[in-house]
Amino acid sequence: MASDRTTLIEAAIQIGLIALLALWCFQIAAPFIGPIVWAGIIAIGIYPVFEWLKNKTGMSPGWTSTILTLAMLVVLLTPTMILSGALIDNAQTLSHQIKNDELKIPPPVEGVEEWPLIGPKLDKLWTQASQDPRAVLGRFDTQLKSLSRWLLSTAAGAGLGILVFVFSIIVAGVFLVSAQGAKQAVVSIFNRLAGDRGPELTELSLATVKSVVTGILGIAVIQSTLAGLGFMVMDIPAAGVLAFVCLILAIVQIDILIVLIPLSIYVFSVSSTGVAVAFLVWNIAVGLLNNVLKPILLAKGVDAPMAIIFIGAIGGMMLSGIIGLFVGAVVMVLGYTLFMTWLKEGAEDSTTVSG
Repeated sequence: MASDRTTLIEAAIQIGLIALLALWCFQIAAPFIGPIVWAGIIAIGIYPVFEWLKNKTGMSPGWTSTILTLAMLVVLLTPTMILSGALIDNAQTLSHQIKNDELKIPPPVEGVEEWPLIGPKLDKLWTQASQDPRAVLGRFDTQLKSLSRWLLSTAAGAGLGILVFVFSIIVAGVFLVSAQGAKQAVVSIFNRLAGDRGPELTELSLATVKSVVTGILGIAVIQSTLAGLGFMVMDIPAAGVLAFVCLILAIVQIDILIVLIPLSIYVFSVSSTGVAVAFLVWNIAVGLLNNVLKPILLAKGVDAPMAIIFIGAIGGMMLSGIIGLFVGAVVMVLGYTLFMTWLKEGAEDSTTVSG
């Protein structure tokens, strides 16, 4: 009896030490989990391009990955850094003005009163806000202070997000070189979890991630980047913040035309007709780009409700900042897809048994 008790105590100590070691390892690795997962998502999304380039050039996987990584850094980071710089400047300026009660609102531009439906009321409210911002915005003082803190944290997160983005792209290049080994590791994990269905679940996971990356995230990045460049060319106030809003809306599958059309109307009030028409045409083209690219890039499609994508994107951003905006959407859609597959197979098995 004493021997059994001693053995039980020793087993409990061993389990406790192993759990402590696992927890310690997790805490050490926790800051890198998000960027590494994002790197894996990038690698899965870009892998077809990697294969095509390797076959066309005949280069080794290492050189192919290096060239593709450098190309991604140049093509993706240049507009990202431009828009992020604008976002940081806009957020810091607006936050400082709100915090110190220095927010200045310019008077309404000529012609606002003539806008249909909302023109007269908007002109009156805009005039009051420009003459006495404190009187108009005073009742939202608490919310504005909270907005100020959020803007500062967003600005800081944007700068850090660029560094994390660079790190993830470089790691994605490393993943591309060892893609087959990584795929086999995933198959082994699924085999341990689901018997001999590892290859099937791995292919399902890869197809889901690829569809989300190309059909949702890729389109969102393209749309928000083009929209943001248009904002900057037209010198629209808070261009970086507005581009970021477009990015969030595009990821959660809300048409960014709800932002672009009002801005087009605003430009008609402050610029010449020719310039305003050109900006309107540009915005309509950017807004409708989703309808053109989605059928091409989505392939089999992403069979997930908008609520799943919304929760993943917003929850991921709250948890991990800008990188979480992308990672959260992919992880939630992947989890939803695997869960629904499991439920469907369970229902089929029940039908088979009852039949």
